Amino acid sequence: MDNSNHKGRSHCQVGDRSTSDVVVRLRTKDGRDEWLYCHSHILTAQSKYFADRLSEKWPTCQILDSRNCVEVFCLESTFDYHVNLLRLLYVITDIPTDDLWNDVRTALGILGVAFQLECKTIISACVNYLEAVPWEEDEEEEILKVIPHMGPEAEPILARLQPVNSSLVRQIFLSALRLATSSPFSNINDLKPSAQEQLEYMLTEDDDAPLLMADAEIKLEINECVKSLIQTFNNLLDIILDPLHLDGKARNVQVLVFCLTDLAWTCRILRRLETMKDFVSNWVDASDKIVQVVEQTSVASEIIDTRIGIIEVVAKVLEAIKHGSVILQTSKRLHMVKVWLPFVRTTRSLIDSLANNGVDDLKLKIDSDIWELLESAFVSIILALPSGEQAEIITEWLQNQHVIRYPDLTEAFEVWCYRSKVAKRRLSLVGDNPGTTTASFQPSA
Repeated sequence: MDNSNHKGRSHCQVGDRSTSDVVVRLRTKDGRDEWLYCHSHILTAQSKYFADRLSEKWPTCQILDSRNCVEVFCLESTFDYHVNLLRLLYVITDIPTDDLWNDVRTALGILGVAFQLECKTIISACVNYLEAVPWEEDEEEEILKVIPHMGPEAEPILARLQPVNSSLVRQIFLSALRLATSSPFSNINDLKPSAQEQLEYMLTEDDDAPLLMADAEIKLEINECVKSLIQTFNNLLDIILDPLHLDGKARNVQVLVFCLTDLAWTCRILRRLETMKDFVSNWVDASDKIVQVVEQTSVASEIIDTRIGIIEVVAKVLEAIKHGSVILQTSKRLHMVKVWLPFVRTTRSLIDSLANNGVDDLKLKIDSDIWELLESAFVSIILALPSGEQAEIITEWLQNQHVIRYPDLTEAFEVWCYRSKVAKRRLSLVGDNPGTTTASFQPSA
């Protein structure tokens, strides 16, 4: 464009009837009708649509006044964007395109009109802006509705939303996994909850498929990280119980609470991958030490924090045993009940007592689902024990029923009564079957 034409452009304005040689008539189906007095040399230079409409090749160019008035039909929602775009055509070459937009929604609206009217300079300016700036969630959804229909010119805007190469996903996952299971002694504990949350999200199948499928290699890496975390936990137990480390005991108990939080998250991941066996076995072996640590803790706040952390892990361990996800020998299942039934009972009583005394602390508010899960798990595990062991547990519960409100073992009591009453008759019927001896089905003493 020569200097005289540029000079003429800078003196022209939308609405200047004295110099206008074309009217752009914006109309909507709702009856809105606005006449904008424009200049053909500006419209045709910036818009292929107007260049075609105002050319002699347009089918209606010979009709009287057809070249002096161009009708543009639009939606009510885009009416203002059409007006703004016409104004931009007059200044697009005079100011930096980076200064044209104030927000994503405006740029997106004008981009839609620019595609309709084929304004390449405006399209480029909008695309560059939208590709570079951050989006709010609702803006992102609107972009996804609009941009994919605009063709290759708008594709750069969607670059941040494109699926990622699977190898990059694995790199992100493994890096986040190492962070999420890192030592609780580290100074990055504030970052771990986010890493743990996103790892769980990546493995979750919801409306979309999981971002990452846990193949053998991924499972191996997860198991190695979990083993390291469990080893740290076991070492902490030994240090806290060691009389030679009394000076740092309070600090170590605090670290133990952080470690319990990591272990509770680990259970959710392992349960999703159906690989809880090693974790449960380690927890069974460490149960006595864990309870001993709590019994030796004297600071009230530490007792509550530690007990709540333990309860969250115990719930997941007992749930795995209850559903048969992890198969344990009878002796180990019995040991779990004898260790953790009193612990859970005492913890619930302690928390209820504090709540009744007006202690209003968020950390006391364990989800009611956890208490229900624990109660259900105890009932199921008890009923899977030999009847003699069941009787001992139920007897202890009945003898203390005046002080024990939780857990409620009524269901276990009722099932035990029924089984015990009909045991001889049922087993005698089994004994009548060929190849079966009643000696194999003697009731427990």
